[in-house]
Amino acid sequence: MPKLDLSSLTPRTGSSYPEPFASQMQGRSSLRLGEAGGLTQFGANIVILQPGAMSSQRHWHLKEDEFVLMLSGECVMVLDGGETVMRAGDAAAFPAGLADGHHFINRTSEEARFLVVGSKHPEEVCTYSDVDLHLTMDEGAFAYRHKDGTPYPKKGA
Repeated sequence: MPKLDLSSLTPRTGSSYPEPFASQMQGRSSLRLGEAGGLTQFGANIVILQPGAMSSQRHWHLKEDEFVLMLSGECVMVLDGGETVMRAGDAAAFPAGLADGHHFINRTSEEARFLVVGSKHPEEVCTYSDVDLHLTMDEGAFAYRHKDGTPYPKKGA
């Protein structure tokens, strides 16, 4: 496989979240390294957070492992048990099924970047800890629902 030219990748911005959560993701973008390299069994992304941005809503995965490695800048990792400052070289692992919601927030005045590697389980459930949001994925098709099971409207509908 040839070396990936990161400068040729177009950052993906925005979110697949329904509103009001999608608009809360301003200042977050990602470079989809795994996708660019043709990987199918796991994802690898560089997440870029501008000052004040967060990586996602706080969440945990039922069937997918996640690994994070800080590349540059500084973020605060928020878990059920509190907050931890993460700097370049720091790493965190989130095993599948561990019900401890996580996300990262850039509270500095500089851009922050981290690598996220995660398994791509075809049937996934993602629980969001702090908001009324729940995600199910079945063979690549995903649906956001309220925690009571009521579906959110599809984007553009």
